[in-house]
Amino acid sequence: MEVGLITNREAPALTVPNQAVETPEIREERRQVIKAVKAVNKSELFGQNNEVTFVFHRETHRPLLRIVDRVTREVVRQIPPEQVLRLAEELEDD
Repeated sequence: MEVGLITNREAPALTVPNQAVETPEIREERRQVIKAVKAVNKSELFGQNNEVTFVFHRETHRPLLRIVDRVTREVVRQIPPEQVLRLAEELEDD
């Protein structure tokens, strides 16, 4: 499930994966993540043309960190990589 882009220009619309119950702790953790990602994007740590996004993988509901080109919206880098996610899914299926 996509969490949404976190930039200095817009307020993020984060949602918690379906199986998680919204608690005050989860809300606070989400606020802290938003604040940290905004600070990283503001610092242009990954360059002027890139920004950090935080999303949940649709199948595994695991958090992903992506570095995205601001202009083309192309994913420059993803942590963990897609191959690692597929391997984890296969191992869970066994």
